[in-house]
Amino acid sequence: MIKGNPQLNKDNFTFSENYQNGKYPYFTRTAFNNGILGYVNYLDDEHKIKGNCLAIGMIAMQFFYMEKDFYAGQFTKRVIPKGFSLTSRIATYFIILLNKNQQKFQNLLVRNFEDSFNKTKVQLPIKNGKPDFDFMESYIAELENERLYKLDTYLTQSYILTEEEEKILAKSQNIQWGEFKMGDLFERVTSKKLAFKAEELPKEMTGDYILPCLTSSFKNQGLNYFVPKDEATILQNVISIPSNSDIYRSYFQSNEFTILSDAYAVRWILDDVELLPDQYLFAVQCINKVTDLPIYSYKNKLGGWNVVKDKYIQLPIKDNKPDYELMATLISAIKKPILKKVALYVEGKRETTKAV
Repeated sequence: MIKGNPQLNKDNFTFSENYQNGKYPYFTRTAFNNGILGYVNYLDDEHKIKGNCLAIGMIAMQFFYMEKDFYAGQFTKRVIPKGFSLTSRIATYFIILLNKNQQKFQNLLVRNFEDSFNKTKVQLPIKNGKPDFDFMESYIAELENERLYKLDTYLTQSYILTEEEEKILAKSQNIQWGEFKMGDLFERVTSKKLAFKAEELPKEMTGDYILPCLTSSFKNQGLNYFVPKDEATILQNVISIPSNSDIYRSYFQSNEFTILSDAYAVRWILDDVELLPDQYLFAVQCINKVTDLPIYSYKNKLGGWNVVKDKYIQLPIKDNKPDYELMATLISAIKKPILKKVALYVEGKRETTKAV
């Protein structure tokens, strides 16, 4: 059974992107993060929606499982089971079936969605003439366990520190640092200006709009819109920096993207060295110590490359040059304890799944 949600406009309250600062998910039309734009604390019972249901936004037309009570934005609906109870795995089974109809639903007008949904047929396993929910539960558990096993194996191999990494961590307090001018380390990448405005663009991939584009936002590393690849300057393995923002935080962009507005990209040029991803990640943290500061506010207009190129950052040095090997090894060593925590979480999930 499908129902419309009591809708709240996010302009009427404050919400946090971090679940630790809000108890209830705020579900919207986005396809990112399971449709959850952010988190809010208790608002009121009138708008609070009971969890353990499926929810769908009227743009991406993707179904998601909402386990806990939540609030919702405009143009969202929920699907409530009739005559049976959802579990996370049974919900996953239905989501896989329903999302096969995504293209069909996207071609509909919003007002026609409910009628089309009610007429949509899906194939289910049956037992004694009724849906076999036990099979659905165990089938999804089996798939989970298979993928968790692969992930567990990969992580176990990935979080063990090498002898060199252990040495680097042991002496990390005694690293020799040197100062380098940003303009000597990086050059600004030239990109073609796009004839789009952010408000005109989709926030999810759709049709030809498949290339993420950069703005001054710090959400999702500044990549919150999509444009066609045709005639766009496609960038990859560079650092992005906002030029017109209240938060001047740089990011390493490892995947393909382009630039829309109020931001730019820089690439390493010193010593004709092609930096590895971990070395770029190291450089990003060093840049942010200099640029991600309150003085670089929107009002002061200090984020442009003409200003940033004259700033100095500190890097570890060897023979008066950046110590490239240390940069890569230290970042790799820092990531591994985090991977170990993920591996322990996956191991716990596997034990639960095995029981099912």
